[in-house]
Amino acid sequence: MQVEIGRTSRLGNREINQDRLGAFVSEQGALLVLGDGLGGRPGGDVAAQALVDTIEAELALHPLPAEDPPRFLRELLRRAHRAVLLSGQEQAPPLAPGTTAVLSLIQNGQAWWAHVGDSRVYLFRDGLPIYRTRDHSYVEQLYQAGRIPLSKRQGHPMRNFVTQCIGLNPDEPQVTISNSIALQEGDVLLLCSDGFWEPLDDALIGSGLASSDLRDSIEKLAERAERASYPYSDNTSVVAARILSLQQPQPRPRQTSQRQSNVNTLDGAIEEIERAIKTYEDEMK
Repeated sequence: MQVEIGRTSRLGNREINQDRLGAFVSEQGALLVLGDGLGGRPGGDVAAQALVDTIEAELALHPLPAEDPPRFLRELLRRAHRAVLLSGQEQAPPLAPGTTAVLSLIQNGQAWWAHVGDSRVYLFRDGLPIYRTRDHSYVEQLYQAGRIPLSKRQGHPMRNFVTQCIGLNPDEPQVTISNSIALQEGDVLLLCSDGFWEPLDDALIGSGLASSDLRDSIEKLAERAERASYPYSDNTSVVAARILSLQQPQPRPRQTSQRQSNVNTLDGAIEEIERAIKTYEDEMK
């Protein structure tokens, strides 16, 4: 399976960038990760960095493909939660930082994702958003309960209040994990912070991904989100993978078997020579 990666992280009208992201790709698959450190609290950048660092370290110990993807994703976020709490305690003075988290695992022609908070995962196919995570946020709860209409979500005064996060307190967060989704060539899996998705509607994002160069598309969309929110733009981050091919890598030939084949060929040649010598032994005297 071959994928094209695009990513960017922009400061916006903020003093520091508290978003972090990563894309870890191998012949056996890919894992995308994004964290948006909680604003209004110190150490959001510390929490998001601990999230990405934990994922990278766990992949080094347990490389893809994952045997049980949902369990694998849940365990990654459980370990990240502990790492964020520890990273806060290591600060002077100690902090209680938090971050959103989204992961997307791609392997064997399928995708799974897990999220905590209001950073999102989208799956775009032919420019259409066929899947999107549901935010863990107070405003999303109001909307799902029918207490506010769709038009009131974006400008709601509590739109940035998340109901679940990684870190912040010892209780492990509720993690939402998708079912397996069969991928098609050309599909785009996109992870983003609210600084990216809030100023842009889904249709605009999908049409913006039509370019043949994913990296260029991502940069232009992030710049557009930043301009649309000026002068109050948030950190704007996105990491995405476009499926170029679903063909699995062919197993490499084992060198030992090739050497054995060479040995067998040489042995056969020697036997032929020995038979020829015996056949013409009398004529050679």
